[in-house]
Amino acid sequence: MSFISVFDVIGPNMIGPSSSHTAGACAIAHLAQKMNHGILREVEFTLYGSFAKTYRGHGTDRALLGGIMGFATDDGRIRDSFDIAKERGIAYRFIPNQTENDVHPNTVDIRMINDNQTQMTVRGESLGGGKVRIVRINQVQVDFTGEYNAVIIIQKDCPGVAAHITKALSDQGVNIAFMRLFRESKGERAYTIVESDGPLPQDITGTLLENPNIQDVMLVQKQEEYKL
Repeated sequence: MSFISVFDVIGPNMIGPSSSHTAGACAIAHLAQKMNHGILREVEFTLYGSFAKTYRGHGTDRALLGGIMGFATDDGRIRDSFDIAKERGIAYRFIPNQTENDVHPNTVDIRMINDNQTQMTVRGESLGGGKVRIVRINQVQVDFTGEYNAVIIIQKDCPGVAAHITKALSDQGVNIAFMRLFRESKGERAYTIVESDGPLPQDITGTLLENPNIQDVMLVQKQEEYKL
């Protein structure tokens, strides 16, 4: 009889024993790394709820680390993610938080530091069956799932920015499925998330940044799709 470890495929398109604790964890981190500009040098995972209680036994730690390095949920390299992170010079740590209870049971905060010492923190929730949701970026409440191609725009909350965004996308033939604005408070920093069922053009970033009130643009393409 051959030996099967908990990091072998159990169920479709998944490495690990749990769709929530391994596949979902990997999917959250995989989305987070798409928002990071530059080369990842350090990452800190703060785990809540059941993630904090079972992250070693269910392979959540390996799955998170694999996802942040760009591994998909069915990538066999997840089993060796500790060693691979060390080879790549990525410092990492896991911090279980079992005192904060006002969160989804499968929640993780991912703090990323790149080679320019730029930091970003993303909070994700694993909803079951491998489905996930990003609910916070840099302390601003957001809501998107990664099921669509998305462009995330960091901007100043002021008139004219939304019109610029929609015109830039329309000019490139992008069909908008959803467009939502999330902000700290009126007139302060805001995040616009635009989701499309088609791939987004890579050069849309430069067009969007022509508006002086837009500070940063992140493309989160589904399945690494892109439009030439």
